[in-house]
Amino acid sequence: MVTDRDRGRSSAIREEPGKSGSLPSTARIVAAIPCYNEERFIGSVVLRAKKYVERVVVVDDGSTDSSAEVAAEAGATVYQHGDNRGYGAAIRSAIEKGRELRADVLVILDGDGQHDPADIPRLIRPILEGEADVVVGSRFIGQTARPPLYRRVGQRILTGITNVGSGRSLTDSQSGCRAYSSEALRSLNLAENGMSVSSEIQFAISKSGLRTAEVPINVSYADKAKRSPVAHALNVLSRLVVLISLRQPLVLFGIPGIGMMGGGLALGLRVIKIYSDTGLVAVGNALGAVLLCLSAMLALFTALMMQSMKELLRREWGQFRKLGEFYTTPDEED
Repeated sequence: MVTDRDRGRSSAIREEPGKSGSLPSTARIVAAIPCYNEERFIGSVVLRAKKYVERVVVVDDGSTDSSAEVAAEAGATVYQHGDNRGYGAAIRSAIEKGRELRADVLVILDGDGQHDPADIPRLIRPILEGEADVVVGSRFIGQTARPPLYRRVGQRILTGITNVGSGRSLTDSQSGCRAYSSEALRSLNLAENGMSVSSEIQFAISKSGLRTAEVPINVSYADKAKRSPVAHALNVLSRLVVLISLRQPLVLFGIPGIGMMGGGLALGLRVIKIYSDTGLVAVGNALGAVLLCLSAMLALFTALMMQSMKELLRREWGQFRKLGEFYTTPDEED
């Protein structure tokens, strides 16, 4: 069935390398490429992406080189930030442009040549076939090139923490190569400015109940990383703690609190047993028991307070949305 929204769109055949046949689609496919000082690579990324999508958008995050000019000459629509706001801000702008362009599928690739635009058909296929709302290009499934060991270790740790905190399991939570359906574009509301936005997206996906899928992608690590891997990991980890504390306070504070309380009670019982057997007070164990119990009570109190605040804000937001719907709903009697 062809709807009014579909009229005027040219049908495109998007070949998927490595598979026989083709992927016909009249859907509006847009590629968005966050970019910061990538004049060496951005032109080739745009040109290669244009083979698979209807439109390429480059979000230039305050580059000080010729990235914006090179991208425009390659045929991209360039949106520029006045200053460097961060990767997360660029992702938010990319999603906003996807909404404005009414994309049926928005594909996001890095502008440094790390991601292969030839993987776009593989990324968009689960969305076009109605199997997923968000597709993540994973570096850890299939027969694909693996990141260097030091990157793999950090990414595995961040992915594990993100999975636990979000309640949604992925093999590569930090991947910047993704595809989003129009439903996902409407549902995702992000706030992070830095690299932790990838983890925030996973939290938002879980909250919105969006369906996810992962496909293998090819990656290139020809150049050295611009950022220190240690500084990058610590930055994302610190923001992850904040995200989990806001969304899962019972997990972040409650579970350690229960553990510390158990340890404190165990040490207290040991103090009682030693005193019963010898008549002596094990001062070290007694102090340890007191400190553990006090820390546990503080952690549990924090967990309960933050969970209560979370529930209160959720109810207030629900009431606000209902009120907004009441005032914007047309009068049926008219």
